[in-house]
Amino acid sequence: MTDLIEGRVISHLGQGIAVEIAGEIILCQTRRKLETVAVGDQVKVIKSSADQGRIEEILPRRSILLRPSRNKKTRPVAANIDKIYVIFATEPHCDFLLIDQYLAICENRNIDAVLVLNKIDLSDIKKLEVELQQYQDLGYDMHKVSATKNIGINALKAALNNQISLFAGQSGVGKSSLTNTIIPNKELKTNTVSEITKHGRHTTTAATLYHLPEGGDLIDSPGVAIFGLAGMTEQQLAWGYREFQPLLEDCRFNNCRHIKDKGCAVRAAAESGKIPMQRYQRFLKLIEKM
Repeated sequence: MTDLIEGRVISHLGQGIAVEIAGEIILCQTRRKLETVAVGDQVKVIKSSADQGRIEEILPRRSILLRPSRNKKTRPVAANIDKIYVIFATEPHCDFLLIDQYLAICENRNIDAVLVLNKIDLSDIKKLEVELQQYQDLGYDMHKVSATKNIGINALKAALNNQISLFAGQSGVGKSSLTNTIIPNKELKTNTVSEITKHGRHTTTAATLYHLPEGGDLIDSPGVAIFGLAGMTEQQLAWGYREFQPLLEDCRFNNCRHIKDKGCAVRAAAESGKIPMQRYQRFLKLIEKM
């Protein structure tokens, strides 16, 4: 039997999948009946020629991000992520509901979350300080940066080292300018992947994994669909709020929804000020959204 070689999936290109093996990129198809392959997956490949092959096996994943698919199913988009950097700014208006949603998903997907406040050169962040402190009190790290003025970028680059990271954030917060600051030759790299795999330029529309100059990898993924609440239960959403976790066992009922249930320890803690009321109210909004 032909030898299986280990590689990492770096992009989906049309019908093919770009796999990097020891610094070389080859275009692969997948073995029939193999589950959907995600960017960041470690895979085993059989080479059929110098620059083509077939993915035979997906190695165990330490984390996975899913997005909604047809018939209420989900499909994997990115795998083996160590940290998700949630990027936000005062302009556009800071969407704390979306931040809470991202954080809840990370808590349930075995991925560390880090907050990044961008555009600090543009606006006064004093009004945000109280809300942001709540996240830091829960143990979330935070970077305050400006992609355009190059403030805090070196510390962010250092934090990205030795891991696979992904940037997330609503439209307009400066995710692209931050990505371009951290990967200066991003366009060039995208075209190189396309050329090597003979698929013309700009066929990479989904997530793509880039190696960072200072070390580490960054998965660039368009859109926020991978941070939807599809496939998450109300119990998992409650677990996604760090300050709720020690209280969940103190609720009177095992199936407590933490809304108007009798003997709910979470609601009592919010009402007494033991946990932030704003976060609890956003949790209720996300329950409605589900």
